[in-house]
Amino acid sequence: MKASGVIASLIEQLAKLPGVGKKSAERMAYHILNVPREEADGLADAIRAVRERIGKCKKCGSLAEADLCAVCSDSKRDASVVCVVEMPRDVSQIEKTGAFRGLYHVLMGRLSPLEGIGPKDLRIKELVGRVERGGVREVIIATNATVDGDATAAYLEKVLRGRKVRVTRPARGLPAGSAIEFVDAGVLGEALKARRTSEEG
Repeated sequence: MKASGVIASLIEQLAKLPGVGKKSAERMAYHILNVPREEADGLADAIRAVRERIGKCKKCGSLAEADLCAVCSDSKRDASVVCVVEMPRDVSQIEKTGAFRGLYHVLMGRLSPLEGIGPKDLRIKELVGRVERGGVREVIIATNATVDGDATAAYLEKVLRGRKVRVTRPARGLPAGSAIEFVDAGVLGEALKARRTSEEG
């Protein structure tokens, strides 16, 4: 039987989630209908709270509930090493490795001429500003190992050249064409430990 009304609307919204097809959306919708009301309300409240309370860290651009995210507000982190990633989810993935104790800088995307995304659309000016203010001795460019990710890394290396900062990239233990969010934490951790400078090829 074809769903209609509010159920159809719920299925339609769930199907918009990444990796969720129509069948999975239908299963989720009927699951929500069958759980206790408190559980369904809890899900709705959590979604609402995330939208209302989560913003961007003023320093790194990652997700935060306050002006600064948990990483940037941690005085035990090494502020002299900054890891550049494409999206906030990449920060979460790297944190799972436990191999990095520096700070982050989130670009909020990557260069993609086909999609009309250029340098001005990313947080590159903010990165350069952090380096120019001093205190940063190394920038790790951990963009995804894709064509656009590599192009973004090459552009950042060019922009940072001559600014008295060591520029490195994670070792190529990362599979080509992969996104950081899908890489095993152990593999990612080893790649970060074996990072190299751009001159090392």
